[in-house]
Amino acid sequence: MKVTPEELQRLARFVHDKCGIVLDSSKAYLVESRLLPLLREKNFTSFGDLYNQAVRNPELANRIIDAISTNETSFFRDQRPFELLKFKIFPDVLDAISRSGAGGKSVSIWSAACSTGQEVYTIAVTLHELLGGSITQYRIKITGTDISDTAIMQSSRGLYSQFEIGRGFPQNLLKKYFMPDGLSWRVKDELRAITFFRKINLMEPFGTMGKFDIIFCRNVAIYFSLPNRKSLFERIAAQLNPHGALIIGSTESLFGVTDRFVRREYHNSVFYSLK
Repeated sequence: MKVTPEELQRLARFVHDKCGIVLDSSKAYLVESRLLPLLREKNFTSFGDLYNQAVRNPELANRIIDAISTNETSFFRDQRPFELLKFKIFPDVLDAISRSGAGGKSVSIWSAACSTGQEVYTIAVTLHELLGGSITQYRIKITGTDISDTAIMQSSRGLYSQFEIGRGFPQNLLKKYFMPDGLSWRVKDELRAITFFRKINLMEPFGTMGKFDIIFCRNVAIYFSLPNRKSLFERIAAQLNPHGALIIGSTESLFGVTDRFVRREYHNSVFYSLK
């Protein structure tokens, strides 16, 4: 079943209003592939029927957003951000906290649009590998957020199929951080102890989340309009501690988006700090 231009326009406006994702005329294939299973499940005769029902049914609206917003993800996706975290950003944050004289060793990290949690657990593994047994000396909290109820549910369970594990997770570390669970693999308690998940719509206020030392916001703003990208990163700036660092996608840039950040490089990797 094909989506008509009129149906696509209505669904695109609906999705944009809900979560900021922009669906132009070139995204008809995405709408069809992501929403056709839902349309068939509900026995709707057209994408127009799906839209008409979703306007009046919040649960159905959430299902649409779940389907459209679920993005491709994997463990250790694009190795550089995690090498940057391990060798530059995390040590710098610890030094800044130590110099501030605030006391304690609390580090707060946010993975925005974390999808099904692979980025969050990759961060947790990276820090465990960096700190070893001394990780217990620190109060580390890694918060993963996503707009998708389904994604947050899987993230919280920490259960991944062999296929999902096979996409990027180092085999030599698998049994160190995961345990077999039937035909799947479950995250061990030492990772679960420092990871937390909650549903957040990045287009809505998130100031109650508090401040963070490190923020990952990769490969989500590319789906937003320029005004929404500007709004998002300026609000992210308000959540970042003065000594903190922001990591965005390798193909993304904040040039022309916001002037709240300074672009920095380390071994050909890019991150941002507050001005």
